Amino acid sequence: QVQLVESGGGSVQAGGSLRLSCVASKYTASGCYMAWFRQAPGKEREGVAAITRGGSTVYADSVKGRFTISQGNAENTVYLYLQMNSLKPEDTSMYYCAAEIQCRLGARVLSTSSYTYWGQGTQVTVSS
Repeated sequence: QVQLVESGGGSVQAGGSLRLSCVASKYTASGCYMAWFRQAPGKEREGVAAITRGGSTVYADSVKGRFTISQGNAENTVYLYLQMNSLKPEDTSMYYCAAEIQCRLGARVLSTSSYTYWGQGTQVTVSS
């Protein structure tokens, strides 16, 4: 069973930076795609950034130019990162790591429905 554990969240002032990490155990580099999502209280979970097995990346418009997703691999473990710069108060959310092993034709990599495995989340709070 794939397990995802996020870390790196915290409280920062607007304009600051944070780096989120996700350890995906029992998930190999042959998996199809991984992503970061976020969910603020009272709002739907939204896709922030995704990376495919081939290294292609996709970003939500709201974070383009500020966030960078990257991935590192080890035997039976994949590490997913999200470097967040120029943070804004509206970036305040619980951030979740997600992974999918099976590639699905036509899958939208920033859609929650495309992912089977989820972490428990790490809180990011940005103050003005």
